[in-house]
Amino acid sequence: MNAALNVQVSAARMLTPVVREFTLVACDGTLPGFSPGSHVQVHLPLAEGKVRNAYSLTSDPAHHQHYRIAVRLQDVSRGGSQYLHRQVQVGDTLQISPPANLFAPHATARLHILIAAGIGITPFMAYIATLEQQQAEFELHYLFRPGLSDAYLDELQQRLGARLHTYEGRPDLSRILGNRPLGSHVYTCGPQSLLDAVEHQATRLGWPPKRVHSEAFKGAQPGQPFDLHLLRSDRRLRVEAEQSLLEALETAGLQVPNLCRGGVCGQCMTRHMGGAIEHRDSFLTPAEQADFLMPCVSRGNGPCVSLDL
Repeated sequence: MNAALNVQVSAARMLTPVVREFTLVACDGTLPGFSPGSHVQVHLPLAEGKVRNAYSLTSDPAHHQHYRIAVRLQDVSRGGSQYLHRQVQVGDTLQISPPANLFAPHATARLHILIAAGIGITPFMAYIATLEQQQAEFELHYLFRPGLSDAYLDELQQRLGARLHTYEGRPDLSRILGNRPLGSHVYTCGPQSLLDAVEHQATRLGWPPKRVHSEAFKGAQPGQPFDLHLLRSDRRLRVEAEQSLLEALETAGLQVPNLCRGGVCGQCMTRHMGGAIEHRDSFLTPAEQADFLMPCVSRGNGPCVSLDL
């Protein structure tokens, strides 16, 4: 796994009452380059241990002297967003993972249709910078609650003009997706309900699945504590209520490959050998879930889970 990067917060500002933007610069040397749609994991020292939350990079990939992320304050969470909103100040240092990309724009798309809801606008800020530089055809459909989840709205209105379409409620997806030129690709970022609705409408209209892309903002959610039995080493660990299974393994010194920490990429897939599982991922098929779990989001649904580790 790539080593963490040490960065300093060089600027911070509130974009809305619940969205805070951070500008990050390297403490030493330079920051790695990244592509539109990339995210970083921010390592957060919370009371229950180090938590890693993934945030999309909103800055222009052509200029990586700094990174920018925007964080929505979540009332019901494990505390990562609250820590970033209430504790982190300009001049503080943070650890982040190198950028990774699971949501890149398709290079040969004839038209890019971007659909964002709320904080789902963040990956598209880097998209827009790159697509403008490439003089590519694109349009942005932005769903938000005015004055609360409309981050970057003023900038986007000035920048995009007629290419920006805004909605305060659910849009008519059949109009957005219907009668589009061959070679169009649609990208959606937001809550799972929106992703499902776009996929359903695209399927109904005959869109090829390979031209329908999405990214959900998912992460580990709290649950009941449970015990973990690692069969190869015969070690026993405790997964606390506010801790993910993956975090418990990392705290114990086990390095499990991972990228998204949201149950979508498949990197951390681990074989389970016993105990009831509450599967919370969107990667494994039901047949695969009989033998594997995604420790970044899934949990035990009983007193103990055994893993092939």
